Amino acid sequence: MRSPVIDVHTHMLSNEWLALLERHGGPRYTLREVAGGRRAIHLDGAPFMTPVPAMLDYDLRVKNMSKARVDLAVVSLTCPNVYWGDAEVSLAAARLMNDDMTAAKRAYPDRIRWFCSLPWQYAEAALGELKRALAAGASGVMVLANIAGRPITDSAFQTIWRAIDEAALPVLVHPTAPPGIGEMVMHEFQLTTSVGFTFDTSLAIARCIHDGFLDRYPRLKLIASHGGGALPFLIGRLDTCWDHIPAARAKIAERPSNYARRVYADSVVFRQDALEMAVSVFGPDNVLYGSDYPHNIGDMAGCLARVDALPGDVRERVRGANAREIFGF
Repeated sequence: MRSPVIDVHTHMLSNEWLALLERHGGPRYTLREVAGGRRAIHLDGAPFMTPVPAMLDYDLRVKNMSKARVDLAVVSLTCPNVYWGDAEVSLAAARLMNDDMTAAKRAYPDRIRWFCSLPWQYAEAALGELKRALAAGASGVMVLANIAGRPITDSAFQTIWRAIDEAALPVLVHPTAPPGIGEMVMHEFQLTTSVGFTFDTSLAIARCIHDGFLDRYPRLKLIASHGGGALPFLIGRLDTCWDHIPAARAKIAERPSNYARRVYADSVVFRQDALEMAVSVFGPDNVLYGSDYPHNIGDMAGCLARVDALPGDVRERVRGANAREIFGF
């Protein structure tokens, strides 16, 4: 019997959230038309996220899930999440999206679960919203790989991480535009999407490994987006640096590859060998099906086809068994 397919990396927005971003996101965040005619969210003039109509339509989502043979979706807000505006605006944006996803779960109780969004840059408000969201049925937490340019390991966020760790929650670490996109000229060719995002995730998870973050918060479950970014390819380099560079082992007593087995990753990669490398580095119990639907490069059917090409028991774990264990579904 095949495992139910659980999608842990898939997004929804609301028109109200977009309107709030357009009113309060400036001057750094703006909405402007890009090639192809759609309006994209820009950071410092570089486009990095293009809303599409399917992000606003749960009926269409469920139909497309059925068509792709996806049983359950754990939806989340994508970047730039709610890390803009003052404390009042950021909290309002988080509440708006958390309430919207609560309603979606109520409308589709057998098909929809959700990660809550938090105003991370305002710790007291974030803790209050975490408590409210969990009471409303959130299955975990969404965090971007940098919070308004600050590392997720920054001490400013430690009270929030402590609460998440105490609740042993899954946390989807999702990239956004990395700091320095202007200096790296990432507005050309929309390189933020193709390269910048994977760089953002790789840096965030590598920092978590080297900083001792996984030792401080052993109960939470970090899910690294996009197959862990470039980390599967780079993990041998991280180990070699740990072996030979004192600064790389200043806070951890084990090689980074050992810590990688304590991190989860999704299957949002676009080559079979990339997925197999993620399974090799993170472990067959730590890779979870994801699709990135309905982003314009999201692919429910293609990501599932690559998962289904894995060896039997590994396939069933990645399809949904691993997710059922860490979420308790």
